[in-house]
This record gives sequence, C-alpha cells and structure tokens, in this order.
Amino acid sequence: MLSKFQYDLVALVIFALVVAFGVPAVMNYDGFELNTFARYLALAIVSMALALSWGTAGLLNLGQAATFGMGSYAMAMHLKLRASDGLPDFMGWNNVETLPWMWVPFESLAFTLLAGLLVPAFIGGLIAIFMFRARVAGVFVAIITLAFLVAFQLLFINQQGLTGGQNGLTGLAQMSLFGWSVDTYSMGFYYLVAGCLVVAMAIGVYLTHCKFGLILRAIREDADRARFFGYNVASYQTLIFCISAALAGWAGMLYTMVLEFASPTYMGVSFSLAIVIWCAVGGRESVIAAAFGAIVVNMLEGRLSDVFVEGWHLILGVIFVLVVMFMPRGIYGLLSDGVQKLRGPGRSQDQRDGETLPNL
Repeated sequence: MLSKFQYDLVALVIFALVVAFGVPAVMNYDGFELNTFARYLALAIVSMALALSWGTAGLLNLGQAATFGMGSYAMAMHLKLRASDGLPDFMGWNNVETLPWMWVPFESLAFTLLAGLLVPAFIGGLIAIFMFRARVAGVFVAIITLAFLVAFQLLFINQQGLTGGQNGLTGLAQMSLFGWSVDTYSMGFYYLVAGCLVVAMAIGVYLTHCKFGLILRAIREDADRARFFGYNVASYQTLIFCISAALAGWAGMLYTMVLEFASPTYMGVSFSLAIVIWCAVGGRESVIAAAFGAIVVNMLEGRLSDVFVEGWHLILGVIFVLVVMFMPRGIYGLLSDGVQKLRGPGRSQDQRDGETLPNL
C-alpha cells in the first residue's frame, strides 16, 4: 500500500504531465489562452504557499497578499526601469527629480530575483518573530497578519512618488532572461511558469513529508507538547512563515510578468481572502490540492463571468458555501475519504502519523 508521501509524488507527476502536455493541447496552443492559464498557475503557487503555513503548521496568514505584492512590485520595478529612459514617467509627474536610492539596485535582474524572494521572507520573518516569541496562536495570528496587510497596502498607496500610488506600475518592458526576450504569450513563457509551479510544489511536498513537516504537524496539534519534547516552537513557526512568504513573492514576480503591470490591489484584503478560499477549496492539507484549488476557482471565475455577466459573483459565492458545508476539507478531503473507503477499515494515514509524535 502506498504511503501518503508516495501518493503525493504520483499526484505531482500526473499534475506536471497534464500541465506540460494536456493543457497546451486543449488550448490549441493559442497564445492568449496559454497566457490566461499561466496566470492561474502563478496564483496556484501563492495558494500552495498558504497551505504550507495554514495546513501544515496551523497558521492562518490573512496577510499572504502582502508578500505576494512585494514580489510583484520587485519585478515591476525592474521592468519599469528597463522601459524608462532614466527616470520612470510617474516620478516626473510627482516632482521626483532623481531616481530614489531604493530603485537603483533593481536595474539588476539578479538583484530583482533575489529581492523578490528574500524581502518577503525577511518581512514575514519579522512579523513571525514578533508573534511567535509572544506565543500568539489561533485566530490572533489571522488578525495580526490582516492588520499588517491593510497597513502595508496603505503605505504603498500613499507613496505616490515611489510606487505609483493607486495606479501601480504600468508600461513595463518585457523581461530579458539570459538573452531571451520573454514573450508572455509564447509557449516558452507558459512552460517557464509551469516549471516554476512544479518546482515550488516539489519543495512543498518535500517540506510537508520530511521531519521538519512532521514537527510542524506536531506543533499544529499541540504546541505545548512539542515544547515539552525540546523543540523551539517559535523557530519552526517562523521558518515556515518565511518559506511561505518567499514562495508568495515568487508567485508575485511571475504574476507581474503575466499581466505586465503591478497594482496595490494585489495587496488588498479581498485578494488575500481569495487566496484563503482557493486553498480551502482545494484542501489545505495538501500543497498539490491547494494549487489545484486555485486553478479550479480561477477557471470558474473566468467562465462564469463570461456566461453570467451580472450575477457570477453570487453563483460563485453559492458554490463556496456548498463546499464549506459539504466538503470542509476541500477536494483533497473528498478524494482522501474515497481512497480510505477503498482501502477498507483500518487506521488512516493521519492516525499513523499521530502515533509517531511521541517519538519526536
């Protein structure tokens, strides 16, 4: 009988094959359709990033959109400088005469890629240290991260001369990667985003099934018990928060490349709650399911908005309510229960995992 880790590896391989070969064939290799699906794949990364902190460690981060936005703006700043002859246009409109010092390093692509990962991780780490050293837990983590999200969005909107304010950063150049001018409507770009998603999911699968993931699940179930066994709970929670933030920043960079602009709406409360919904629909217990949930929900949004121009929000809301009522563990829970029934009576994988916790 396959273990949960083996099931996840099989699911990851199937997912990768479908995304690599099935989706382009269904889309008839149409550039517009591939670009649209690449957007779904970028959003799938931020959904699985939330699953790492929420599903594995039990830390509901309602500020995930903030770290996503940091990655988005990092890439947008680099592409805006490539498109500008010296000073970006919006700075001239706001009487900024010289390029601010914080913009200068973003002329380098290498610095941009590192900043898109490390800055979200650093900011997420600062918030995590503040919370977890004080042993903040449960709903209070959600409240604090939500408050941070609102404050961070307002900061970006108010700094009109540095961030473009409410308008965000538009008029971006195409990225040049190792001499390749990235066409966001090409097959090459689609495979770039798909490859990033598969790599991110592989990292997530590994983290959830290694000893690190086992300790996080133990902390999720009983933090005091984990402390009794000698583990620094705050350090583990901070580390998974940083990893989740870095993955969200990675998703933000890809998303800016897909849409070719960055906006403070990416840091909004509604967007952050949408990430939670994607993760819940797919199933926060699995990073693969969370990514799948993001793709499914965003595809539904696109199709419903085309068919029901006025009432698609209502229809989507009804679907979410039904999912919460009848599938509280999401699509993953439904499939997991089905597999358990096929196995017949006996201990579930979660029960067997629980039996290993005293050996921590």
